[in-house]
Amino acid sequence: MISLIIGRKGSGKTKKLIEMTNSAVETSDGHVICIEQGIQLRTNINYRARLIDSNEYKISGYESFFGFLTGVAAGDNDITDMFVDATLRIGGRDYDKLSKFLREISDLEALKGISIVFTVSADEEELPKEIFDFCKKL
Repeated sequence: MISLIIGRKGSGKTKKLIEMTNSAVETSDGHVICIEQGIQLRTNINYRARLIDSNEYKISGYESFFGFLTGVAAGDNDITDMFVDATLRIGGRDYDKLSKFLREISDLEALKGISIVFTVSADEEELPKEIFDFCKKL
């Protein structure tokens, strides 16, 4: 199941994501990936995690975001954990498209066995209820 760290800007989502990423690096028997928009996390994420700046790949919208994540997963069969910061800045604020994207990713997660965590800068009440059928809130 996909995990979501939900909350408004300044609520500590990124800090929690950093802690989870660094913890996964210590316990994982495979590869840990962290995707962000920009390079803000570079000094906070353990060097053993693969840090990817989505801006370098010109990812915009949920279709290209999905293609990028599936490409990353297809290129490395040893990924155990994937952490994504700034989900709405990368994909957009259309919550229906976000819901479709997360459903598609949940299928990918089931196939690959990858634990995936996204930060979402919104209140839980703003998100479509169906998201929580295939995502859990942390």
